[in-house]
Amino acid sequence: MKRKETEHFHDLLIVGAGASGLMAAISAARQGVKVALLEHTDKIGRKLLITGNGRCNLTNQIQRPEYYRSHHGQIAWQVISNFTEDDTIAFFQDLGLVIRERNGGIYPWSNQAASVLRVLKSELFHLGITVYYRAETVKLYRDEKRACFCCETRNECYLGKALILAAGSQAAEKTGSDGSGYMLARMFGHSIYPPLPALVPLMAKESCFHRLSGVRAEGRITLYADGKELASDVGELQLTEYGISGIPAFQVSRYASEALYQKRYVTAELDFCPNLTVQELEDLIERQTQKGIRTREVLIGILNEKLADEFHSITENEKELARRIKCFSSTITGTKGFDHCQVCAGGVPLTEIDPSTMESKKTKGLYLAGELLDVDGACGGYNLQWAWASGYLAGKRVAEKIS
Repeated sequence: MKRKETEHFHDLLIVGAGASGLMAAISAARQGVKVALLEHTDKIGRKLLITGNGRCNLTNQIQRPEYYRSHHGQIAWQVISNFTEDDTIAFFQDLGLVIRERNGGIYPWSNQAASVLRVLKSELFHLGITVYYRAETVKLYRDEKRACFCCETRNECYLGKALILAAGSQAAEKTGSDGSGYMLARMFGHSIYPPLPALVPLMAKESCFHRLSGVRAEGRITLYADGKELASDVGELQLTEYGISGIPAFQVSRYASEALYQKRYVTAELDFCPNLTVQELEDLIERQTQKGIRTREVLIGILNEKLADEFHSITENEKELARRIKCFSSTITGTKGFDHCQVCAGGVPLTEIDPSTMESKKTKGLYLAGELLDVDGACGGYNLQWAWASGYLAGKRVAEKIS
């Protein structure tokens, strides 16, 4: 095979300079490994800047296995257990980042994701980590004769004793997550669970959402597929002209994506008064109307005005109103897709990596980290905790092996 005119030699190549790639690079370089980050865009950490609505929810002090969704959740939890939320906090404090806690979530004191990226960049510089920008991989393989991994771009060739794939998923392509990492993983024999949008708004069939657009209301969403309950969450729901958004919708959306992919009939039930039972709500409406208060005015005392008008236009019967407020059913036709999702469900199966090292079981010397793997966390800093944990572990174990 004809060699490229320019070859760059490093101990470790890392494809992808997002959260997991940056963590892997720092973790390995701190043990004396010569590291090169290959980023196919012109900036590193672009997706990091938009996490937590630009505030960057670094991690969460409330950790449970069920917050890491995967076909093999017990393996995901093994990885998290090797680099906990306390380790994440200590890591960033060591970089000089001042943090704050809010309802379990950990944020930079500045409330700016840019602060997180700055301290990471500073550590890259301090450790002498090389970053190659616009390094779009054309070919990636292991050269057995030279006992190294080769990453070819259009004009350059990068060589390394070991390789970490941290190329991300297919979520939010504008940040550089174009799904190319799946193709790279397949080059080494890995399989892929179909990538599906997660933490994403849901699209609904009913025309009433055009009228209800802009409504924000505390409530519960319960998702069903073919009549079977899949998931439920409570919090501030946001109704839009196309359907349902807000954190509760995001939390259940990965199950909707999966069911829709399987061609199942998906519905969502919205409970706009989760603090009362149907009977309590019915009694409340009846008591107020018996005082001579008009039904619409009663509803305005309970609901957002747009919602009150919507329910009032349907019926004034107390029992029916209570039932509909507690069980507003809609047909889910899709999601807003990869451009609007925060992360993807699916990816490389965790059964194809060693969870104690993140090394591939298909190719020795190859390691995988971050969103490329079949893990999607719940809202609240869990996807970043997965990135930090898997990246740290991959970088640390590579360094132990090759240094």
